[in-house]
Amino acid sequence: MDGQQNKPHRASKKSKEKKAKPDTKGQNPKAFSFSNPGKLARQAARSHDIKEKRLHVPLIDRVPDEPPPRLVTIVGPPGVGKTTLLKSLIRRYAKETISDPVGPITIVTSKKQRLTFLECPNELEAMVDIAKVADIVLLMIDGNYGFEMETMEFLNVLAATGMPGNVFGVLTHLDLFRKPQALKDAKKRLKHRLWTELYQGAHLFYLSGVLNGRYPDREIHNLSRFLSVMKNPRPLVWRNSHPYTVIDNYRDITHPTKVEEDENCDRSIELSGYLRGTNFAAQGQRVHIAGLGDFTIGNMEVLPDPCPTPAMEQALAKVTGKTGRRRLDEKDKRLYAPMADRSGLKITGDHIVITREKGFTFDKDAEGVERGEGEQLIIDLQNERRLLGQTEQGVKLFATGGQINQVPEELDTGRKTQRKARFAERDDLSGDEGMPEDEGFVSGDDAEGSDVETEFNERKLGKMFRKQTDKDEVDLAFADSDSDLGSISSGDDVEEDWDDEDEDSSDEEGDAVKWKDNMMQRAKMLHGKRRPYRATDLARFMYDDSLSATEALKKWRGEDEEEEEEEDIEQDEDETFFKRTGRGIEDDLGEDRVVPRFDYEELAAKWSNEESIEALRRRFTTANFLDEAGENGSDDSGGEGVDDEDDEGDGVFEDLETGETHGPGDDDEDEEMEEAKNPEASLEAEREKNARRKEELKLRFEEEDREGFKNDKAIARREGGNEEFGEDDWYDAQKAMLQKQLDINKSEFESLDESQRTAVEGFRAGKYAKIVIEGVPAEFVTNFKARIPIIVGGLSPTEDRLGFVQVRIKKHRWHKKILKTGDPLIFSLGWRRFQSLPVYSISDSRTRNRMLKYTPEHMHCFGTFYGPLIAPNTGFVCFQSFSSSNPGFRISATGTVLSVDESTEIVKKLKLTGVPYKIFKNTAFIKDMFNTSLEIAKFEGAAIKTVSGVRGQIKRALAKPDGHFRATFEDKILLSDIVFLRAWYPIKPHRFYNPVTNLIGWQSMRSTGQIRRDEGVDTPQLKNSQYRKIERQTRRFNPLKVPRALASQLPFKSQIVQTKPQKKETYMQKRAVVVRGDEKRARDLMQKLTTIRKEVVEKRRAKKEEKRVEYRKKVADVEERLENKEKRENKAYWEREGKKRKPDHSGGGGGKRRK
Repeated sequence: MDGQQNKPHRASKKSKEKKAKPDTKGQNPKAFSFSNPGKLARQAARSHDIKEKRLHVPLIDRVPDEPPPRLVTIVGPPGVGKTTLLKSLIRRYAKETISDPVGPITIVTSKKQRLTFLECPNELEAMVDIAKVADIVLLMIDGNYGFEMETMEFLNVLAATGMPGNVFGVLTHLDLFRKPQALKDAKKRLKHRLWTELYQGAHLFYLSGVLNGRYPDREIHNLSRFLSVMKNPRPLVWRNSHPYTVIDNYRDITHPTKVEEDENCDRSIELSGYLRGTNFAAQGQRVHIAGLGDFTIGNMEVLPDPCPTPAMEQALAKVTGKTGRRRLDEKDKRLYAPMADRSGLKITGDHIVITREKGFTFDKDAEGVERGEGEQLIIDLQNERRLLGQTEQGVKLFATGGQINQVPEELDTGRKTQRKARFAERDDLSGDEGMPEDEGFVSGDDAEGSDVETEFNERKLGKMFRKQTDKDEVDLAFADSDSDLGSISSGDDVEEDWDDEDEDSSDEEGDAVKWKDNMMQRAKMLHGKRRPYRATDLARFMYDDSLSATEALKKWRGEDEEEEEEEDIEQDEDETFFKRTGRGIEDDLGEDRVVPRFDYEELAAKWSNEESIEALRRRFTTANFLDEAGENGSDDSGGEGVDDEDDEGDGVFEDLETGETHGPGDDDEDEEMEEAKNPEASLEAEREKNARRKEELKLRFEEEDREGFKNDKAIARREGGNEEFGEDDWYDAQKAMLQKQLDINKSEFESLDESQRTAVEGFRAGKYAKIVIEGVPAEFVTNFKARIPIIVGGLSPTEDRLGFVQVRIKKHRWHKKILKTGDPLIFSLGWRRFQSLPVYSISDSRTRNRMLKYTPEHMHCFGTFYGPLIAPNTGFVCFQSFSSSNPGFRISATGTVLSVDESTEIVKKLKLTGVPYKIFKNTAFIKDMFNTSLEIAKFEGAAIKTVSGVRGQIKRALAKPDGHFRATFEDKILLSDIVFLRAWYPIKPHRFYNPVTNLIGWQSMRSTGQIRRDEGVDTPQLKNSQYRKIERQTRRFNPLKVPRALASQLPFKSQIVQTKPQKKETYMQKRAVVVRGDEKRARDLMQKLTTIRKEVVEKRRAKKEEKRVEYRKKVADVEERLENKEKRENKAYWEREGKKRKPDHSGGGGGKRRK
C-alpha cells in the first residue's frame, strides 16, 4: 500500500498559458493603425447602442419609500399547473401549505421586499384587467402541447395596454417526454417562439414534474431567487399617472335591517388593499371598479400594514422607541391571504368559514373527544340559552379568573343619571356677564331619553377645532366625564385627587370644583409653552375656519399667549380660567366691513415719523436698494452714486404751468450744469445710471418675489440653462432636476403631520387602506367570486366626461373577419371596458375623413366612437365577444388614441344619378336627380359627369318641372347617357356607451346578423339588391351608302364593288354536300391530326428559329473576329512592305525602275 503510486492529475485547460503568437505587425501596432478594425467597429457600435437604449424621456420616479408589494400574476390556460406553481412558491417563501389559494396572497420575501401572488382565472375579462396592473408575469406554457390561444391573447393584450418589463415563460409537463432529444427540440422550439412574441433573450424556466403535489424544490428555488433579485423596470406612463389598487379583502357593511327589508337594495361595501400608482385624493376621488362601474369613494382610511417587512418594523420601533417582542404569531406576519383557505380558516365576504379534515364533534355528552377552543365555545353557546361566560356556579369571564356568584350591595355605587354641569359661584360676574343659560349641555329631559353618548362632541376636540361662536360666548374647559380629563391631568397627583373625590362625596359643590385645583400649574408642567413660528402650526391655523386671519397670525407668532400671561398676572388662577374672552368680536366685525375703520390721529402721528416714511419708501419703485446693500464696506455708496439717478428714479419733475422744478435737492441742478459743460462725462454717467438701475431692479425683484425668482425650481433652471451640455450630460441633468424637485417636495411634506399631509397630498402609494363604496348593486354581493380579481382605478376629471374619441385602429391579423362600421365592439381603454359603435374612416387626400364601410385588411385606419375622454397615445384593445365558446382568436383590433373632441367630421360618398330629356348642343335638361328646386339651389355650380366621361356643371333649376335643372357640358351628350353627381354626406357616430359590468351580470349589444341568427329570421332580400340577368338589345346600324358621283371618283383600289342580285341560284348555291357516317368521322379525325401537326410544326419552327438566332450570333462573332484578324494582318503586312518599298533619295535621279 505504501509503495502504490497514483496517477497524477491532468493540468486544467484554464491553467495552460496561451502560446504567444509571433508579432507580425511591428513592435507597436497601436501607434500606427488599429490592430483589428472590424472588432473595433463592432465594439463602438455596441457602446453607442447601449447609450441610446438608456436615453428615454425622463419619467418621474413615483415609487414611495415604502413601496407596495410587487404584483406577480400567474397566467395560463386551464390545466397547465397555475395553482400548483402558486402552492409551491408559497411553500418556498412562507413554509406553509395552503390547500385552496384564492385571491391575492402577500408574502414577505426579504428584509425590504414583498410579493403579492395572484392567479389569473381563465376568463378574458380577468386577463384584460390583470394585464393593466401586473408588475411581473409568469406565463405558464404546456411544454407537451405548446402555445395555446389564451396565451397568445394575453400577450397581445399586454402589448396593446403596456408591456411590463418582467415577463417570463414557465414550461410545465416536461416529464411527459420520453426521449431526451424530443425534449431538447421542444425546449428550443418553444424558446424561439417565445422570443418572437416578446424579445430576444426572454427568460424561460423549466418545471419537470410534480412531487407530492408540488414542483421540485430546486426548480422552484431557482425561480424564486430570480423573482427576488429583479430590479424595478421603467414605469409605464398610465400607471405612473393614475392611482389604483388591487383588492385583497372585501366586506359587506350594509345595515342588516336594510337587507331584511329589501334584499335587492343597494349595498355599502368595504374594499381593502395596497395603494399603488399615484396618490388617491383625500376627498371626492372618482374611481372605476373594473366590471362594476364608476363610483365616488365615500370614505377612505389608512389601516396598519397587515404584512410589514422587517425593515419597516425596525423603522417603526426606532421611531416609537418600542422594541419588538417575539410573539407566537410572528410566522403569521410572513403571509397575508384573507381570501384563501389558510389552515382551515377562510374569510368570504361578511362571514368566516372554518374547515377541519376530521370534521367537528358537537356532541356535548361525548367523552374522550379532543376539541379545540372554538369547538368547545360553540358547544357551550348552542346547547343552553345563557350569556357569554355564564355557568352554573356563576359568571366567569376569563379562564384564569374567578367565578362571581353575587354582587355586594356596598359596591353597587354607579351613577344612575348623566352628570350635569355645575358652576362655581363667581363674585365678579353678574347679570349678563355670568354664565349663559344655554351653554350647549344636554338638558335633563334629553338625558333621560338617551342612554348612549353621542359619537361626536365638539368640547372633546382641541382649541383650534372649536367654533368661533363658542369662543365668543365663554372659554370654559369643562369635562362631561372623568375620562375627558385624561388629556389635561395625567399625572399621579391627579389620580390622587380623583381618589379623594370618590372617598369624600358628601359635599357635592366642593367636589364639583375640586378638579380645578392647581390646573394651570399642572397644564404648564405637562404641556409647556408652544413654540412660535412653526410651519406645521401655520398650516393648521390657515385651514381652520373657526379662526380669523388675525387670530391665526397671533397664534402662530405666540402673541396671544403673551397677552394672556400679561392679563393673568394680577388675577386669580380660577378667575382667569373662567374669564370671558370677547375681545375678538369687534376685530372680526371690523374685518368684515367694506370700508375699514382708522384712527386718523394715530395715522397722522405715525406718518409724521421719518422712520415710518423711510419704511414706506422702500415699498415703492423709487427705493434705492443698492445704497442699502452697499453700506458695509462700499466706497461708492456715500459718494456720487447716492443721487446718481435720473428724473424718473428720484421723483424729480417740472411744473409745466409755473416752470418750477421740484426735486429732493439742488444737487441735481449742479449735476445738470456739469453735464452741459462736459458731454462725454455725462454719457459715461448715463451708462452708469442705467447699469445701477438694472441692478437695483434685480435686487428689488429678489426682495419682493422670493418665491418667484429665488425658488428652487428657478435656480435649477438658471443653473441648468446657462451651460451647454453634451448628449449624456444633458440627459443626466434632466434626471437630476427631476430628482431634486422630488427631494424638495419630500422635505416640504415631511414637515407636516400625517393628517395635514393627507389633506394636502392625499393617500400615498404603499399604504394599506380601506375604501368604502356606497350604492353598489346587490348582485355584486350575491355573485361575488374570490377568484376574479377586483381592480379599483382612479379617474382624472377629464376621464369622467364622455365625448367622441378619434383613434388609429387596425384589425388584428389573426382575427378571421374584417370589422364593419356600426357593429358593436367592446373596447378596453384605460381602466374601463365598454361597448360602443365605432365608425371607420380614412384620410382622403388629407382634405376630409371619408367613411369606410369595412376596415382595411392589412392597414391602419381612423375610428371614431362615443366613450370616455382618455389622454392621447393611450393604447387599447378591442373584442367582439368575451365568450369562451368563440373558437377563433377573440382580439378583434388594437390601436391608440389620437385625439378627443366633442364633435366629428366624417363624410360619406353619395352619388346622385339623372338622365337628360332635352339636348341643345352643349346644354341639356336633366331630370330624376333632385326632387325640389331647393335641393338644386344648394348644388348650383357643382361638377357633374356622364358615364362616358363628359364633364359638366349644374346651372339653374327649371321653373315648371320641379326637380329638373339645366346643365352645360364640354361636349354634346346623348340621350342614352347617364349623368351622376359626386356629393359628400356628413356622418354622425351614435352616442352609445354600454359599460361592461360582468361582476353583476351583463348582456352585450348584439349585431343585426346575430339577432337574426338567434331568432331564426331570414335576411330580407331587396328587389334592387338582387342580381338579375342583363338583357341588352342588339343595335342594328344602317348600311353605308356612297353616292355614285363620289364612288366614280374613287381610285380603282378603293372602288366599291357590289354584285347585282341574281335572279337564279348559282351552282354553288344549289349544291349541298351532306357528310354522314364514317366520312364525317374521318374528316373530323383528319382535321384534328392536321391541327396537331400544324402545332408541332409551329413549335419546331420556333425552336429552330431560336437555334438559328444563336447560330447567327455565333457566326457574326466569328466573322467579326476574322475581319479584325484580316485588318491586323493587312496592317502588319503593309507596315512591313512599306518599309521595303520606301524610295532611296540618296542616289538622285528619278527614272523608272527596271524590272
